[in-house]
Amino acid sequence: MKLFLEKRSVVIAISWAFVHIYLLYAQPAHAQRDSSERFVMPSKNVDSISLQEVVISENRLQIPFTQQNRNIQVIDRKQIDALPARSINELLSHIGGVDLRQRGPFGTQADVSIDGGTFEQTLILVNGIKVLDAQTAHNGLNLPIPTDAIERIEIIRGPAARIYGINSLTGAINIVTRKPQQPELSAHAYAGTGFQRDTAGNGALFNGRGLQLGGTYATSQQQHSLYGGHESGNGYRYNTAFRNHKAYYQGNIQTNATDALTLMGGYVYNNFGANGFYAAPGDRESQEIVQTVLAAIAYHAQLTERFSLSPRVSYRYAYDDYRYFRNDLSRARSQHHGHAFNTEINGTWHTAAGTIGVGAEMRREIIRSSNIGNHDRNNYGLYAEFKTERIRNLLLNAGVYANYNSDYGWQVFPGIDLGYQLSREWKIVAHTGTGQRIPSFTDLYLDQRPGNIGNPLLQSERSWYVEGGIKYSRERLAAQATYFYRNVNDFIDWVRESSDEPWQPYNFQHNRTRGVTFSGNYRVLHDTRVNLMTGVSYTWLSPTFDGSNNTGVLSKYAIESLRHQATANLTIGVDHFSATLAGRFNQRISYRSYFLGDVRLAYQFKPLGVYLDAQNVFDVTYIEAGAVPMPGRWISLGVKWAM
Repeated sequence: MKLFLEKRSVVIAISWAFVHIYLLYAQPAHAQRDSSERFVMPSKNVDSISLQEVVISENRLQIPFTQQNRNIQVIDRKQIDALPARSINELLSHIGGVDLRQRGPFGTQADVSIDGGTFEQTLILVNGIKVLDAQTAHNGLNLPIPTDAIERIEIIRGPAARIYGINSLTGAINIVTRKPQQPELSAHAYAGTGFQRDTAGNGALFNGRGLQLGGTYATSQQQHSLYGGHESGNGYRYNTAFRNHKAYYQGNIQTNATDALTLMGGYVYNNFGANGFYAAPGDRESQEIVQTVLAAIAYHAQLTERFSLSPRVSYRYAYDDYRYFRNDLSRARSQHHGHAFNTEINGTWHTAAGTIGVGAEMRREIIRSSNIGNHDRNNYGLYAEFKTERIRNLLLNAGVYANYNSDYGWQVFPGIDLGYQLSREWKIVAHTGTGQRIPSFTDLYLDQRPGNIGNPLLQSERSWYVEGGIKYSRERLAAQATYFYRNVNDFIDWVRESSDEPWQPYNFQHNRTRGVTFSGNYRVLHDTRVNLMTGVSYTWLSPTFDGSNNTGVLSKYAIESLRHQATANLTIGVDHFSATLAGRFNQRISYRSYFLGDVRLAYQFKPLGVYLDAQNVFDVTYIEAGAVPMPGRWISLGVKWAM
């Protein structure tokens, strides 16, 4: 039997920026070819794709953006080039519904969640491959992918168990890397500072710097990409120095007209000062070293005109070395080695009634740890999905995922999407689904007294979700508004009754969340001197937590869920010059709130492009996670070269 490489995905473009009322009613004039290369850094492999042409990548069925019934957000290559952001973490902070809580900048450590969930309830993927960290989702974004290697980032809001399986309880984030169309060499160098000095240390000026290199080779039969990245600096306050190395390879080899082999491999080494990250103020001298290895191989086999198969094997190794006293490794040091082996096979069958997707997967997770112990578990999943457009103006997509875990037994997760086309532009959508989050090894077995201890009696979290909304889509304009309700039973939170006790996780709470979301984006792409892309998003959340034993209990994560979030971007280009303005507002249910403004000014003179970033322009003092203050105003200068 032939093997399969998962179906080719096409870029979806959604812009984030300030939306002017007149733009929402303007006509997209003469947008024949994407002229945005005049105001973003060189990106030779990105062509103009209208919103009607793009396809969202899922593991089994490929559904065009205009036919999607889910609440999906996307940031594409053009936005990545335009935004004042240096890392995947910072890119995600500009996406509506995504709560990015950094304990340090420069891509050191960050927790990511979706629509008021916890960081353990969001699944991270690279090209559809799960990079789930069974030790702890604190390391989920420790990825070996420089930003220059990313084609787009897709965010599915709401339970995605029917599509991706377990641990996508509130959603999934899929990072899609670039597939080259022609040979290219590229380099990207940048450096920045907040103009503050380390008065608690050696008095040096706080700074950071980075370098990314890339090379691609492409013919009609094969495409290969190799990227590397290095970032380092002394941080932005005492004991926040960092050193980060990345290497990433991707290869696509056509074996015949319909079949192809895909290879992927990556390595990241991340070493950073962890002052105040997990146990402030006692961890002022702490340090953490995190390493991750990713590898995958897949094949595309078109067995018949209607039927195809996609086997894939992937592996993830994770090493975490947390040093509470960086200058005394004989005490309070935690070392963890994690392994995850994943095999899966996806099949697609096109029939007269509709398209059927079926498949199976097996996952084995292993940990060897100094303070978690030695544990392993197995997970098996079976799934089926059906999509049809046989009913006039109605798109139906339904499926079920059955999962068996060696620790938690069988669970079944059904889901259904419905979309009714009112007109060419307007569409009513509805979705309901279920999800599960299996506790991490840290939740279950951690012994880090007196700060944190696990709970081996934890049950898995289970959720039910329903949403409905309306979408509007034209050639250059897209907008959607939705309402959702999510019910999570056996919600896991780390709690304690007083500051003298250790944090410990329990299932005692139920989490109910209501939410309203809106996003609108417009891309004016004239074949003239002036260009514009703009968009805005807003999310309102009303989470409630209840349980029989929660009176007087302190919560580690629930109290910091979002209540209001707004993001907006505006990019204006005139000839070779461009300016991007980005604004973000977050308010949490603790009523802690902050507004951040970022700016990028860029100029391109091929094959070079230069840019100046000003992040946190208003020098706001704010905290995203724990007791870690984030940097104030930070100025960076960057240069890109590609040919």
